[in-house]
Amino acid sequence: MSARSPFFRRAVYVTGATGLLGGWLVRRLVDLGAQVVALVRDARPASNLHRWGLDQRIDRVRGELEDQALQERILAEYEVETVFHLAAQTLVPVANRAAASTFSANVAGSVSLFEAARRCPTLRSLVFTSSDKAYGDHGGLPYVEEMDLRGGMPYEASKAAADLIAQSYARAFGLPIGVSRAGNLFGGGDLNPSRIVPGTIRALLDGERPVIRSDGRPVRDYLYVEDAVDGLLAIAGAVEAGARGRAWNLSSEEPRDVVGIVAEINAVMGLSVEPVVLGGASAELPFQTLNARRARAELGWRPRFGLRAGLAATVDWHRQEGR
Repeated sequence: MSARSPFFRRAVYVTGATGLLGGWLVRRLVDLGAQVVALVRDARPASNLHRWGLDQRIDRVRGELEDQALQERILAEYEVETVFHLAAQTLVPVANRAAASTFSANVAGSVSLFEAARRCPTLRSLVFTSSDKAYGDHGGLPYVEEMDLRGGMPYEASKAAADLIAQSYARAFGLPIGVSRAGNLFGGGDLNPSRIVPGTIRALLDGERPVIRSDGRPVRDYLYVEDAVDGLLAIAGAVEAGARGRAWNLSSEEPRDVVGIVAEINAVMGLSVEPVVLGGASAELPFQTLNARRARAELGWRPRFGLRAGLAATVDWHRQEGR
């Protein structure tokens, strides 16, 4: 803990604190001496927030993101200076099954928070976590921030809509907001086996063959969670320096196809187990990767871990803290 940190004794509001990114972000903020308040919808005993005892070191408020009156109360009563808006329904299959609830959480919930934030006189910065999925189909080109947001499927469209709305609140109302766009986050604490990194690690630890739902060829970005936390903190600083309504891609710029990411995990674990390739998920875009030149130039951000070191840290977490 250092008094020189800009977050020392600062009131910081985090939505989505029980998620993968949220848990790691809260831990970093607590280490920096921030006074963290988190919105918690559902109790998640397996989350890092609980596992690390962070829920006993922060203020927690139970409720729904869509409750604008609640958002206004939190921002006012805790005199919040910085908001990290991470809460979202993030699973693509769930979005396809339950589009209405996904749009409610990801779009209406974000609007409720933005509307409350523009009435908060203490607010200095708000960071909204969008997604590479917001870009949609650009013919296989690496995504740069100037590209249109063309997300078409429910999850993609929900993130594109909320992303554009965030930018509109900056332009129309001067809301001090910045947007992060990252690919597939991974790290210790993601216990959803449907995601390729934790699913593969758990299978290999159990002596089983990993399962790939697609044909294994879709190319994606994979960003280690602590590198993402570094990026969010850097964006908050840039917003406070005047860069409002701007978006930054966060990427290790080490894309892999799905078979390749399984091979990377095998290599980290000293194994060579062939995956089971189901050949489904045919509607997926074949290529989604981000260009992070703007983040390097404007934020001074670069991944401290990168792909291989991040995977090694994730494997260590699964071995030491839980599968």
